[in-house]
Amino acid sequence: MQFSRHIDITGGALRRWFVAQCYDSLAVGALWWFGLDYLHVPWAPFWAILAAGLQFIPHFGPVMAFMGPALVALFVGGFTQFLYVLILYGVIIVIDGLVLQPVIMRRTARVPIWASLMVPILLSLIFGFWGLLLAAPLLAVIFAYRRYGKRAEPQIPRQTPPGQPITGGRLIYPGTADGSTPPDSMP
Repeated sequence: MQFSRHIDITGGALRRWFVAQCYDSLAVGALWWFGLDYLHVPWAPFWAILAAGLQFIPHFGPVMAFMGPALVALFVGGFTQFLYVLILYGVIIVIDGLVLQPVIMRRTARVPIWASLMVPILLSLIFGFWGLLLAAPLLAVIFAYRRYGKRAEPQIPRQTPPGQPITGGRLIYPGTADGSTPPDSMP
């Protein structure tokens, strides 16, 4: 395979991963906006846009996105509203981690749901922070190469089954490399 083909496959996979990440960020921002607006937390649109932007930072971004609304809820609405924002944060994290990200990665980057759930955990145990950080784009690239490998398999020529009339094409013999008729059976 040529180097340019590697660049095409890897670049396409990373582009699809980035699009999936953008969709995920928009969905998380919308969840924050609706939740904070429902809880009457001041500046809900600002916190939602900030949460959408921080969603690009894996695992630390959502925690940083929680800090602003939590502090505002604590100072404006008291401890009860702070608890509601904490519950909202937990619900958003669960929905995003178990539903949104795997489904969006499946539809956009073509990464199976099982891989989106299991591989980041495994890579974080093996490589720590860097494994967790690079898990999603690495999955997108691996499954792009896997898909390319399945497409690039050589096709075996098919022969008309015995007893069926030949409707077109040429009769091939499975014992030769090119599928032609063996030389000893020619008249």
